[in-house]
Amino acid sequence: MNGPRPRLHTLTADEVPGVFARAAQGMFPDPDWSVRVAPLCGPAAAVVAFTGCFLVSAPVERAWWERALAGVGSADPLHPRVLLALADHLGTTVGENDAVLVAPPSPAVSLAPPVRLLPFDDGHPRVELARRFRDDVRAWTTVEGDGLLVLGRGLGGRWEMSMDVVPHSRARGLGRALASAARAGVPRGEPVFAQVTPGNAASMRALLAAGYRPIGQEVLFPLRPGR
Repeated sequence: MNGPRPRLHTLTADEVPGVFARAAQGMFPDPDWSVRVAPLCGPAAAVVAFTGCFLVSAPVERAWWERALAGVGSADPLHPRVLLALADHLGTTVGENDAVLVAPPSPAVSLAPPVRLLPFDDGHPRVELARRFRDDVRAWTTVEGDGLLVLGRGLGGRWEMSMDVVPHSRARGLGRALASAARAGVPRGEPVFAQVTPGNAASMRALLAAGYRPIGQEVLFPLRPGR
């Protein structure tokens, strides 16, 4: 097949957290259209796109990526046929194709959550979903029970958040408040990452309003069974 020959670079698992830590500060990998191949670095496999380059993290060998990309004649590991091949190889499914946003570390002074939250662990579907993709999952609900915030450690050990707002409390700023509260729920100096489907305009607006900024695109592949 014709197409650009992929340039593959090998990363160790220890190097992956640094990629995201630098991205949170606005420092991205060189836009050389290369693919950085890393072993599994979290509960789920991942294909990540930054501007002009890619990062893949999965329990497969570099040679597998070489064959998969050559098979579609593309240097893009987000090619649909590559994603399907990876899911089949791992015995799982292709996750959502999400935008990745990050809120940089909070100021030196600790932030107080902008909304009152109570610890929560009641089998909510969003909490159960988070446990398929993250470790150390914790959750909180609003006092009124109309909002849920979930935090956990995902790809490369990064802190990731997700949130849920019941329909009757939407368009009132609660999503923005929950997104802001996530920054106060992680250790000082740590950024917070969020994945959101681009079509979910409400969540995207809430994250942007809370100071998150887009850094890339990501597809996760769950390796844990659903609960």
